[in-house]
Parts: sequence; structure tokens; C-alpha cells
Amino acid sequence: QVQLVESGGGSVQPGKSLRLSCTISGSTFNFWAVAWHRQAPGKEREQVAVIDSGGNEKYSESVKGRFTISRDAAKNMVFLEMNGLKVEDTAVYYCQFRDTKAYWGQGTQVTVSS
Repeated sequence: QVQLVESGGGSVQPGKSLRLSCTISGSTFNFWAVAWHRQAPGKEREQVAVIDSGGNEKYSESVKGRFTISRDAAKNMVFLEMNGLKVEDTAVYYCQFRDTKAYWGQGTQVTVSS
């Protein structure tokens, strides 16, 4: 089993930055990838960034150039640095760990408004 806890969400104005953290515990030795997803009210959950065991990163077009995913393997943590936040980035952000299954955290709210 794998457990994930997200933190770092909050309310900010457009143009500001936030850094989300995902702390991972449990049986993580079969790590394939960790991804950040988000779900806005009334919308489907979407993947915004993923990092695999080789350190390769991918981003959705909506966040490319503004968000950066990174990993601290020693601390079993994954981060999402979000810069230039927009109102449309408002959502609950979820961390997902993948090995033979997918595990989810409980989510953290990010609200961007003026």
C-alpha cells in the first residue's frame, strides 16, 4: 500500500506562485511515476504534470512553461511549483503515485482570484 498527503494549497491572486508538496509513504520501491492532477468544479479531472522514475517530465499544454514538477527521492516527496497562476488554475490538486496500481492523495485546494 502507498499513502500520499498533499499540502501547500491556498488562495492567491493572479500572477502569484504556489508550491504544492506530496509526501509519499508505504511500499514505494516499484515506483513508475508520480503525477499531479487537478479537478475544477463541474469539470473532469485532468493530469497537469508527471515525472517518471527516469526523471522525465511531461506537462499539459495549459500549464507548460508555468508549472514545474520535481522529486526529492531521499525524502519521498514530489513537488509542483506553480508560477504565473491564472484564475483558470483554480481547482483541487491531487497527487497520484503509479506502480502496478494508481494511488491518490486527498487533494489540496488552490484558488486563484483577484
